Amino acid sequence: MPKKEGQQKERLRLRIKAYDAKLIDSSVKQIIEAIKYHGGDVVGPIPLPTEFKKYAVNRSTFVHKKSGEQFELRVHKRLIDIMNPQQKIIDSLSDLNLPAGVDVEIKMG
Repeated sequence: MPKKEGQQKERLRLRIKAYDAKLIDSSVKQIIEAIKYHGGDVVGPIPLPTEFKKYAVNRSTFVHKKSGEQFELRVHKRLIDIMNPQQKIIDSLSDLNLPAGVDVEIKMG
């Protein structure tokens, strides 16, 4: 279906990743409050599946070779769409002070 010239919708997609679930939820809340303060339309946050990375490490190199430890790293992800973003919304997102360990990818689409 072709888009009409007057109704072309722009979308700004934020993909947020963090190792801590509470940290990512507080960061998402802060981002949504900043967007709504400037009058933007928000879709989300949409929780994406948690990515598990598992590692097995030997405890010893020589004597206790059969005993080992397992470690797990969880990466929590959220997705936020901003419909028809304005320049002041993009500026406010770049000025946000998010905690360390939270990664935000911004994609125009």
